[in-house]
Amino acid sequence: MFRPFSFFVGFRYTATKRGNHFISFISLVSMLGLTLGVAALIVVLSVMNGFDRELRQRILGMVPHATLSDYQKPMQDWQAVRQRLANNPNVRATAPFVQAQGMLTHAGQVQGVLVSGIDPDIEPSVSIIEDHFVSGSLATLEPGEFNIILGELLARQLGAGVGDRITLVLPEASVSIAGIVPQLKRFTVSGIFSVGAEIDASLAYVHRVDAARIKRMPADSVDGIRLAFNDLFQAPMLVRQLATDLARPMQISDWTRTHGNLFQAIQMEKRMIGLLLFLIVFVAAFNIVSTLVMVVTDKRADIAILRTMGATPAMVMRIFMVQGAVIGFIGTTLGLVLGVILALTVSDLVAGFERLMGIEFLSAEVYFINYLPSEVQVSDLITITTTALLISFFATLYPAWKASRTQPAEALRYE
Repeated sequence: MFRPFSFFVGFRYTATKRGNHFISFISLVSMLGLTLGVAALIVVLSVMNGFDRELRQRILGMVPHATLSDYQKPMQDWQAVRQRLANNPNVRATAPFVQAQGMLTHAGQVQGVLVSGIDPDIEPSVSIIEDHFVSGSLATLEPGEFNIILGELLARQLGAGVGDRITLVLPEASVSIAGIVPQLKRFTVSGIFSVGAEIDASLAYVHRVDAARIKRMPADSVDGIRLAFNDLFQAPMLVRQLATDLARPMQISDWTRTHGNLFQAIQMEKRMIGLLLFLIVFVAAFNIVSTLVMVVTDKRADIAILRTMGATPAMVMRIFMVQGAVIGFIGTTLGLVLGVILALTVSDLVAGFERLMGIEFLSAEVYFINYLPSEVQVSDLITITTTALLISFFATLYPAWKASRTQPAEALRYE
C-alpha cells in the first residue's frame, strides 16, 4: 500500500493518544474553535442573506422599483405613456397609480396611512399583493364603491375588519358654513393583506378612480406610472433614461430613495459581521500554532530519532504540517456541517422558541419583517470553507519549520 512517510507519521501523531493531556486539550480547543467559528459564520451570513432576500421579494415586491410623474400636475395621457414605456426591453411591467397621504379613523383609533389608488386588473403585474391576502381580493375594488384594502397591522391597530366602515381624513381643507374643515371620506373595508413587513402598518389600497375623486382630479387621470424592471438594481439609471426619452418635464423616483438605506445597511452589516466572526477562526488558528509548538517540544526526541534514521528536514516539516492540516480540516468540516444544519433550521428554531417562551424577537411594527429569515448560498460556503482551510494551513508553517530545524544531537543530549 502507498503510504507517504510524512503523511503516515503526521496522521499517527494526530490519532495517537498523548501522555501530555494538556496538549490534547489545546488541540481539541483549537478544533472546536474552528468548528464554532465556521458554523457561526455560515449561520450569520445566511441570516443576512435572508434579510436581503426578504427586502427584495417582500418590501421591493410591494413598493415601486421606480415611478414617473408629470411635473406638478396629473398625468392625463397615461395610457399612451404607459404603452411607450412598456416597449422598453428593460421594463417588465407598468401600472398607473394615484397616491394620497392621510389618516384613517375607526372606533376612536387614528393611524397615518399612505393610500395608493390602483387599477386592480393591472396592479398584480407590478406587485406581489395578490399572493398575500388574508381576506378579500383586489377584485373587490370597484370604481365608485369606495372600498379599501388595508394591511393586517393597520387593520389591527384600527380595530377594523372586512365590512367595517372607516373614515379617511385628507390634509386638504375645504370651506363650508361651519368654517374650514378637513376633507373626509367614508370607505368600506373589503380586504386585508399581510406580507409580514412594515408596510402592513402603513399602506392601504383603493381604486384609482376613487382616489382621483377624493383628490379632486379628473376621473381618468393619474399621479404617475409605476415601473417594474427586469433588474431592480438598474432602476436609478433606467428611470432617468426613460424620463429623458419622454422629452417632457417629469418627476422621477426609485426604490433606492425610499429603501436604499435599508439595503445598504444590510450589506454593510453582512460585511462587518463576517469580518468580526472571522476573528474566531483566526483565534482557533493561533490555537493550532500553540498546539503544534507544544507538540514539537514534546516530540523533540522522536524528531531526532527520525532525523538519525534518514528523515530530511522537509519530511519532518511535512509531518507537522499534516498534523495541523488534519486539525483544521476536521474542525472546518464539522463547522460546515453544523453551520448548514443550523442555517437551514434557524427560522423554525427561533419560531419554536418564541412560541415556547411566549415572546416575539422581531415585531413587524419595529422591524421590516416579523420572522428570522435564512438563505444558504453556496458561494458563502465555498468562501468560508476555503478561508478557514487556508488559515489553518498557514498556521502550521511556523511550528513545522521549527520542527525541521531540530538538531538530533542537541535533542538527544539529555534523553
